[in-house]
Amino acid sequence: MLVFIVRRLLWALMLFFVITLITFVMFFLLPPDSRNAQHSSQGFTAGLQTNYGTRGSFSHEYLGFLSHIVRGDLGHSSRTTKAVTTELRDSLPVTASLVIGGMLMCLLIAIPIGLISALRPRSLIDRGSMLVILILVSCQPFWLGLMLSYLLGVRAKLFPVSGYCNFTDPNVSTNLCGGPRYWAYHMVLPWVTFAALFAAYYARMIRASLLEQLNEDYVRTARAKGASSRRVMRSHVFRNASLPVVTMLGMDVGVAFAGALFIETAFTLPGMGQLLVHALANGDVPIILGIVLAVSVVVVVANLVVDILYSLLDPRIRLSGPSDSVKVSRKAVRHLHAPQQRAETASST
Repeated sequence: MLVFIVRRLLWALMLFFVITLITFVMFFLLPPDSRNAQHSSQGFTAGLQTNYGTRGSFSHEYLGFLSHIVRGDLGHSSRTTKAVTTELRDSLPVTASLVIGGMLMCLLIAIPIGLISALRPRSLIDRGSMLVILILVSCQPFWLGLMLSYLLGVRAKLFPVSGYCNFTDPNVSTNLCGGPRYWAYHMVLPWVTFAALFAAYYARMIRASLLEQLNEDYVRTARAKGASSRRVMRSHVFRNASLPVVTMLGMDVGVAFAGALFIETAFTLPGMGQLLVHALANGDVPIILGIVLAVSVVVVVANLVVDILYSLLDPRIRLSGPSDSVKVSRKAVRHLHAPQQRAETASST
């Protein structure tokens, strides 16, 4: 297991270097849009080179750019003159709390719906629940956020309409409130809006995976041995059915950050989405570059975690490499042929 984790860490590190190379080519070598009168091609590149202190050959510029990233020095914003790392440090927790909380709420909605639909396929509960979540996922996130703000915030006065409360420090919040209680209270509507975007996909995937696993031979064997339905579902079916869900979670991280842009706009959350909108409107290239790198790192780390979880959930994955897998396969073949060899030896004697 340790060898597998080290191997995945090396692959993640290599992927990070590839991402930095692609980002460097896009921002430093490719010319910007010539129709944009706000920046010329030479001024655009010269501004980045001055911000990062990279001048010279391609290798020299890339190594200088890479050294800035490793040291956490991403330059300064051309709009606010603040350090890019400071801007990201203030906005990343807001977006992370939205994405992580929204994903957890999505699973809390999708898992029961998918489980009930799989246990009662083509029933009224199955059709009704699928219809409701399909209607929710068809809604545009910005419109859905505004409707929830109006119905549950303005009219019912159950939740705050907008703003953000810091998890610990109230002095850095937009509403001057802090603490886990008020933080979660202000994030309920954004979480529900976020969960509505992905709940249908996960519910349908969980339903299909459970129906597929329930028809496998090992389920009938476990029930024939006297295992209860609850034990079969908990120990066998649900664990195998969760594999595609875990894989999809790692793939949806980048999509989740894109969907968070609309939700942050609807609820005026000071996250990375709002930071990106202001950076694009003002041509703040260092901020845009910092956001691209930050999201890329988050996606790489999320997929690394998913690979490790996948290996823990699925014992069939070979963690020791192809050579050891061949050895295991040869041992299995010898084990299968052992009774036949013993029988032939006994008959010959």
